[in-house]
Amino acid sequence: MGWFERNIMEPGKLPLLLALISFVMTFLITRGITRLIRAGKGPFRNISGSGGVHVHHVVPGVILTIVGGFGAVAGGQEGVGSCLAAVLFGIGAGLVLDEFALVLHLADVYWTPDGRKSVEMVVLTASLVGLLLLGFSPLGVNDLSEDQQQNRAVVLANVVVNFGFALIALFKGKVRLAVLGVIIPLVALIGAVRLARPTSPWAKRFYRNRPRARAKSGLRAYHHDRRWVGPRRRFQDWIGGAPDPEPVRSLEHH
Repeated sequence: MGWFERNIMEPGKLPLLLALISFVMTFLITRGITRLIRAGKGPFRNISGSGGVHVHHVVPGVILTIVGGFGAVAGGQEGVGSCLAAVLFGIGAGLVLDEFALVLHLADVYWTPDGRKSVEMVVLTASLVGLLLLGFSPLGVNDLSEDQQQNRAVVLANVVVNFGFALIALFKGKVRLAVLGVIIPLVALIGAVRLARPTSPWAKRFYRNRPRARAKSGLRAYHHDRRWVGPRRRFQDWIGGAPDPEPVRSLEHH
């Protein structure tokens, strides 16, 4: 209780904790229900509106996110109202990001390989919010002393340098490292100094006339994907369910 009081209650992070818990629980419950619907088990069925239009749960998710977000702004950081708004926001965000791939592709890709982007976005969001709860500040300025925090130039320099590293990592095609690097400076630095992925804007711009760097980048990306894509997909399928198998295309003889 001492840790909870000191690290959650006193800094006013209870709404953030409630939002994170409701976000994760909503995603897990929603995925469980959709997997039961997909398997034809249980009492759950898809919801259809007038004219037989399937109502995706991103619709109530957007509404709850708006209500919870404006409620949180109006309620401040303390009080029952703020906690309730945080829960509503977490539920809405969970419903929205569960269908993130659908919104991204503007197509029902929920049970396709592209649908894995939803699971990836949920895991990334939960990780970032968890880091904020643990005390990490955006742009990696959380390790400054009191004297340094009073020096605006030092704070600004830390923000600009770390943001620059994160931006370089992004242009090198390392999206996950870039996002995490906004909070953890060391991660942004690692993403910035490593070779760019061969399909990234950085590689197309700077490796165009450097065949050795281009070949090394492609080889490293191949080994990285071969090592990690399989485990990452199995982890995503374990959380969100495996996508439908792609239909086998038959060859037409003319």
